Amino acid sequence: MRPEPSTPGPREERWKQEARFFDEQSQNLKAAPVDPLTLERYGSARRLRFNKEFRFHLLGDLRGKRVLDVGCGDGGNSVLLAKLGAAMVVGIDISPQSIEVARHRAHINGVGDRVEFICAPLETAPSSLGTFDVIWGDAILHHLIADLDAVLAKLLECAKPGALVVFSEPVNFSPTLRQIRFLIPVHTDATPDERPLEPAEIALLRSHLPDLRIRPFALLGRLDRFVLQNYNYERSPAWRRFVSSGFATADALLLRLPGVKHLAGAAVLYGHAHF
Repeated sequence: MRPEPSTPGPREERWKQEARFFDEQSQNLKAAPVDPLTLERYGSARRLRFNKEFRFHLLGDLRGKRVLDVGCGDGGNSVLLAKLGAAMVVGIDISPQSIEVARHRAHINGVGDRVEFICAPLETAPSSLGTFDVIWGDAILHHLIADLDAVLAKLLECAKPGALVVFSEPVNFSPTLRQIRFLIPVHTDATPDERPLEPAEIALLRSHLPDLRIRPFALLGRLDRFVLQNYNYERSPAWRRFVSSGFATADALLLRLPGVKHLAGAAVLYGHAHF
């Protein structure tokens, strides 16, 4: 008697849905050389009021370092990390079409020998135990809430003792604000089951990263979508950059206040692997 074919479980079904979603998102993406203005911006990373500049400031000198780019998507961050000096970057993503774009991006930017891409769910991706100096994730954990504990454990297995772990994530520390957000008719694409990280997920992160620190962002910065052209700060007109910079400056001041910081829409979460 033939065995009954196995039925995909909830996790496998989620993987299929997310791969399909990001494959569709990547259809219109075109790989291109990294903008020199982008290299200049993140190579210096002096304006810590901006989320991504703050993260590159945390990374410091990347020369000689191995970086794991978690949920690498089309490879934009992986290639940027390599262009800024990382000795080796390994990007992991669930979307085959995104990985194809990422490999082409690495090739045309001349870093194909220092960037490797793996197409697999994080939960099943092959591990390189204890080899990475940096674990980097850009808006990935909020897609993995159902398996967050296991994913974090696996990622930290890949980290060297003392490795820097840096995530940027949407957060919801104010349920009231979240409810108000749903009343505003702004279209956002979303994968199944994704949501901003809440205090429970922060507590879980802290159990894996005892020295976890949180830098809040995106109070007024949420309005950048209406100001910057295609979210591109470097190539937007001067007046748009001025407005966006004003939002970031105001946020840097306001989000230090105890009664305001829980209104952040995003946060940089960082700490170090300990063994």
